[in-house]
Amino acid sequence: MAAEVGVLELPFSCDEQLTRRMRLRFQSLQQRNTRPQDGERLLRPNEHIYRVDFIQQHKLRFLRWNVQLESPGKVTVTGTSQHWTPDLTHLMNRQLLEPVGIFWKKLGAEEVECNEADAQEFGERIAELAQIRKVMYFLLTFTGGLEPAQLKGSIVFKA
Repeated sequence: MAAEVGVLELPFSCDEQLTRRMRLRFQSLQQRNTRPQDGERLLRPNEHIYRVDFIQQHKLRFLRWNVQLESPGKVTVTGTSQHWTPDLTHLMNRQLLEPVGIFWKKLGAEEVECNEADAQEFGERIAELAQIRKVMYFLLTFTGGLEPAQLKGSIVFKA
């Protein structure tokens, strides 16, 4: 399939190292029997950190999400604000953006569904944030039996 002219498709890639580091933070708190910081967002077992690297930052206009799920289930994509620097700070609840993108596939269905209004608004917000960020991090929550290996996703922009 030939690439569309003037279209930029940026894939989600799982940030295994950052996901592992956030899981170690949770384990460390448990081992020391201490509480997280007020408002700190700890990673749950069904959550993973993904990233999108913006090879172009300016004049992007959101077109669509390209989400493929190999099996039934649901993935919730939550963006993080530009104030989260994962190498310096813990993830705080106030750094999670709204709306979120929710994508699901029903048993026996071929197509992935989503709440289109929220997905559109979320995509437009990502295009705005791309102007000030070279990398954007996302918290992906997998439910309904869906696993990270069963997801292939990207964001498509008009460049």
